[in-house]
Amino acid sequence: MSGAAVPAPLTGADRDLLLRLLALPTAGPLETGGAPHRLRDAQDAYARHAARIGLRVVHHAPADPADVADDLVPAVVRAALADPGFLAGQPSLVLRLGPDGLPAARTVMFNVHLDTVAGAQPVSYDGETFFGRGAIDAKGPAVALLAGIRAARARRPALGRDVGVLVQAVAGEEGGALGVFGTRPLVRRGWTGRLNVFCEPTGGRFLTRCTAAATARVVVAGDDAIDDRPGGGHNASVLLGFLAQHLGRALDPYGVCVAGLHTGTRHNRVYGTGSLLLNLPYASASDGRRLERALAAAVDDGLAAFAAAFGGTALFARTAADARAITRVAWEKRGLPVLDDRDAWGRALLRGAGIPPWPPDEPAFTCDAVWMADVPDACAVVLGPGDLAADNAHADGESARADELAGFAAAVASLLTAFTDDITDENGRP
Repeated sequence: MSGAAVPAPLTGADRDLLLRLLALPTAGPLETGGAPHRLRDAQDAYARHAARIGLRVVHHAPADPADVADDLVPAVVRAALADPGFLAGQPSLVLRLGPDGLPAARTVMFNVHLDTVAGAQPVSYDGETFFGRGAIDAKGPAVALLAGIRAARARRPALGRDVGVLVQAVAGEEGGALGVFGTRPLVRRGWTGRLNVFCEPTGGRFLTRCTAAATARVVVAGDDAIDDRPGGGHNASVLLGFLAQHLGRALDPYGVCVAGLHTGTRHNRVYGTGSLLLNLPYASASDGRRLERALAAAVDDGLAAFAAAFGGTALFARTAADARAITRVAWEKRGLPVLDDRDAWGRALLRGAGIPPWPPDEPAFTCDAVWMADVPDACAVVLGPGDLAADNAHADGESARADELAGFAAAVASLLTAFTDDITDENGRP
């Protein structure tokens, strides 16, 4: 690790914090299958650093079981809740700058996740770039966020007195949890502001749209057979393989991801059970419902086509005859909200702070900001340094350039300065 200077407004202490966070494994059990993780340690280190600039801990606890008891909770989370320690090991942290009595109208909230995807990666800093799991998604942005708050405080004494800042450092963004036990409970409890910024890589542009996705599992539950009598059972591999091609073609206009197909691994048996996963992205609730109907129709058509194609065969006639009876669509998740923020005040504030918008023709993506969709009198945007693909988020070689992090810190400082000026007079008074 190099001791080279980090571009202002980041400091050596900021650099050391980021390297410390990168060294701590914080991938949760949904990613690792239960391997030890140190998310609470990472949050504690983050809180100690934040205390130096005046932020204090106002909440540090896991979600309550009641927070994950409705139909919007993804199946992967519902299954994990069978472990009584699942929630306890994944707390979320809320920090506050300013007095407790400040209303949301005078508060900016920042949300950043300290959990990561799985995968060990060497941690280093070469004087220009940080390397390590979470460097860009999203431990690097988390550290740069604090640097930006520190810089804004130096510019505007009213920040922390008449204007408040909340920082949510959450669990459960990765692993398919979609924020249901991290961000969503905090939003429900009112840890929000007039402006709410979700720190994800956007190349320094503010994004006011977030998609959601439904996940469907096409399940075949038939009878197995031995390799000496392959026609005696149901062949889930052939049926699901046929449906994968059919659905890929039928749902192509919708941008559906035809994902994993699994039946078994042995060469000497016919698997009668299996499943095919599909991810259905949508940008509005009506689009989501339309996709669900399109999938149901495509599966129905696919089963009819399979029966017609394989009904006269020697090895697959039973599968063809029973295809409808042994096939069903199960939903891993659906009905999740989407974000489409139309707040003119917020857009003007961001532009005035020198932050450009996300291009309207560039696709949006999914993140925890969707849970702000129904919060009244609140603007929600996604903003952060770097690029998910170019910086290898979720992949080997994940990195974050120091100058990009410094640029994000500067953007945070400009945004907080603009917000403070917007609600105080020239003398800094409300």
